[in-house]
Amino acid sequence: MQEVGIEQVCSDNGTFLLVDKPVDWTSFDVVAKVRNAYRKSGLKCKVGHCGTLDPKATGLLILATGGKTREISGLEMLDKVYEGTIRLGAMTESHDTETPEYGHCDIDHLDHIAIRAAAASFIGPSFQQPPMHSAVRHNGKRLYELARKGQVVRERKAREIMIHRFEITSVELPNVSFVLEVSKGSYIRVIAHEFGQLLGVGGYLSSLRRTSIGPYAVSGSRSVQETVEAIYSGCVLPIAQGS
Repeated sequence: MQEVGIEQVCSDNGTFLLVDKPVDWTSFDVVAKVRNAYRKSGLKCKVGHCGTLDPKATGLLILATGGKTREISGLEMLDKVYEGTIRLGAMTESHDTETPEYGHCDIDHLDHIAIRAAAASFIGPSFQQPPMHSAVRHNGKRLYELARKGQVVRERKAREIMIHRFEITSVELPNVSFVLEVSKGSYIRVIAHEFGQLLGVGGYLSSLRRTSIGPYAVSGSRSVQETVEAIYSGCVLPIAQGS
């Protein structure tokens, strides 16, 4: 499928902005920065995003402005591709680097064959329970808000997901690098945790980068700063007043 870049997806009734989210920014931080840039440019417009990225993850975030915000639900249905690293031999409560390690375990017995066989076993449909450190709501509260208070919701509804590809690109223990292509609603942190569990040593996601959403690729994106500068300079097609 042909990759789509930022200049190919603009329209007079709103714009799709392909942004490369930096580490330690929330997806809402990016939305707020872009919305503020439009406001300072004298343009009032709606700004939304497709596919939340965790603060520790980087990569492609699609923002929609104006009338394009009505198309966000369609974008969210697209498959996504990620690359990242799983650290074996330890776990964390958040399944990534936001919380401390625990449960350290010896991994000297692991080999490339066992690791690649474990990855291959994930291919196909499965049911996945959202992690406590996620934006899923429970009784009006985000799960991560409850998790930070030490609360655990046991009855988290599992969702059906599809893993199309789980390719191990390098093994330098305790680190295992991968490429994953997954359906809507897949939590890569949960896959990393379950991968470590399957190998019997524990594991967590130590780095993650989203490289594409459907035909939209991070190679066609701009940094947050470049996006803001483009808005200020008028390089991004304008949003109509009051849209």
